[in-house]
Amino acid sequence: MSRSVTQGLPKWTLVVPALAFLDLVGSWHRDLGTVLLLLVCLGLGAAVFAAVHHAEVVAHKVGEPFGTLILALAVTVIEVALIVTLMASGGDKAASLARDTVFAAVMITCNGILGLALVLGSLRHKVQVFRVQASYSALTVMTALVTLSLVLPTFTTSAEGPRFSPAQLAFAGVTSLVLYGVFVFIQTIRHRDYFLPVGADGDVDEDEDHHAEAPSTATALLSLGLLFVCLISVVGLAKTVSPNLEHAVQSAGLPLSVVGVVIALLVLLPETIAAVRAALRNRLQTSVNLALGSALASIGLTIPAIALASIWLTGPLVLGLGGKEMVLFALTVVTGIITLSTGRATLLQGAVHLAVFSAFLFLAVSP
Repeated sequence: MSRSVTQGLPKWTLVVPALAFLDLVGSWHRDLGTVLLLLVCLGLGAAVFAAVHHAEVVAHKVGEPFGTLILALAVTVIEVALIVTLMASGGDKAASLARDTVFAAVMITCNGILGLALVLGSLRHKVQVFRVQASYSALTVMTALVTLSLVLPTFTTSAEGPRFSPAQLAFAGVTSLVLYGVFVFIQTIRHRDYFLPVGADGDVDEDEDHHAEAPSTATALLSLGLLFVCLISVVGLAKTVSPNLEHAVQSAGLPLSVVGVVIALLVLLPETIAAVRAALRNRLQTSVNLALGSALASIGLTIPAIALASIWLTGPLVLGLGGKEMVLFALTVVTGIITLSTGRATLLQGAVHLAVFSAFLFLAVSP
C-alpha cells in the first residue's frame, strides 16, 4: 500500500477495521467468556469510531451535498444494524427496541450533546453565538418527525397497542425520508450559509478545517472500502454480543428499554466528541449542527429503514411513546425553543438541557 494512498489517514484507522473483522471471525457462534466478551465490546466500539472517521474522509472528498448524505447514511447503517440485529434475536421482547433507540437518540442529541457543548463552551468563552435560522429549521423538522413517527402511533385505533398499521407505517417512513431530504437540501444547497459557523460579531467565521486539502481519489476509495469492513464488523459483533447485553440488563433488574439507550449512546459517541471539540473552539454553530443533525438523521433515516425491515421481521413493532416519554419530549421541545430563539447561549441554558437529559437517564433505569 503506497504512502500516497494512506497519507492523511491515521494509522489506527487502518488497523482497527482489520482487527475488528478478525475479532468478529474469532467470536462468531462462540460462547463469550469474560475475556472474549471484553474484546468483542472493544472491537465494536473501535469499529464505530473508525467507520465514522472513514465516512468523514469520503464526505470531505465528494463535497456537499453528497458528503453529508454519506456520513449520515454510514452512522444510520450502524444504528439500524444494531437495532435489527437485536430485534431479530429478541423476538417479542424487542418489539419496542426501535422506538426506545430512536427516542434515546433524540434525547441524547437535543439535551445531552447540546447541553454538554453549551456548558463546556460557555465555561471557556462565556457567551457563544449561532444562527437562529439554522437551529429553528432543524428543531422544526425534528419536532414534526418525532410527532409523526413516535407520538402519533399511541393515538391510532390499532387494537394491538401503540402500533402503526402497515399502511400507516409506510406513510410515516416515506414522510420521514422526504422531510429529511428537504432539510438536507436546505442545509447543503438552498440556504447553506445559515449553517456556517459564526464569530462573536455574527459574521461568517468558517472553521479552519473547512479549507483543509481534500484527500486523493485513491485515499477516498480506500476509506470507502474500510468503511464497509467496519460496518460488516459492527453488524456481526452486535449480533455476537446481543445475548450478553440483554442478559446483563435483565440481571441488573433494569427495563429492556435500557438496551436502546446503550445503542444510542454507542452510536452517538463520536458526534458527542466532535460537538464538544467544536464548542471549545468557539464554533457553537457546528455543535448545534451536529446535535440537531444527528437527531434528524436518526429519525429521518432509521424509521424508513425499520419500516422496510419490518417486512421480513416476524416480531411486532411498537413505535408509540408512553406518557412519561411524551412529557420529556414536550419539555425538550419547549426548552429547545427558548434556548435557540436568541442566537446566544450561556452556561445556564446548557445546565437546563443537561438536567433534562439527566431526568431521561434516571427514568430509563428507574421507571
